[in-house]
Amino acid sequence: MLFGLICGRGGGEKFFPLFREQSALISKAAALLVDVLKEDSYEKKKELSRQMKEVEREGDTVDANISGILYKARKTPFDREDIQTLGSRMESFLDMIHDSAKKLVIYRPNFTDSSWVEIGELIVEDANLLVAITQDFDQWKKKADELKAMCGRIKEIESEVDDIYENYMSHLFEAETNGIELTKCKNIVQSLEDTTDVAKEIGDTIKLMLVKEG
Repeated sequence: MLFGLICGRGGGEKFFPLFREQSALISKAAALLVDVLKEDSYEKKKELSRQMKEVEREGDTVDANISGILYKARKTPFDREDIQTLGSRMESFLDMIHDSAKKLVIYRPNFTDSSWVEIGELIVEDANLLVAITQDFDQWKKKADELKAMCGRIKEIESEVDDIYENYMSHLFEAETNGIELTKCKNIVQSLEDTTDVAKEIGDTIKLMLVKEG
């Protein structure tokens, strides 16, 4: 059933495929990030980061398409400002995933801490939740509770990552005596933590959209 038949706004058939495409790219990038985190070979890390850059470029195109359609659309499935915000935050999520991988390549830390991998895997969970949410956008009236629950899980992930981040930073400043290495590790884990903050903003945006239109 088309979204316009459900809520009377219309226009969902133009936007929903783009949000699904963007979430699929985010999921692909998140998986590549974990590959970078787990890969021992520096050359392979660089290749994976290059692949992620291509995914990011595709995401930039999708975001531009969302903005272009929004500018011309007479009907929209949600509030125009909310659609723009969601598109922008999804692009930022993709950018942050790539930025985290890029830091791993540029800084070349002496080792990859297991905490970084743990956060990376939670970023993958964030991305997969976003895929599931956008897949059901056109059925939001029937599945509002399920969608809100997934948004809630994204918020929980952000809180879990905060705990991992704080524990790691406490250990880092106690154990690492090399100032340069400390700075590298601090910047990498900060980038990973910031990525889950953006995911939470996406979840908050979607939940607000559902509440406003419910």
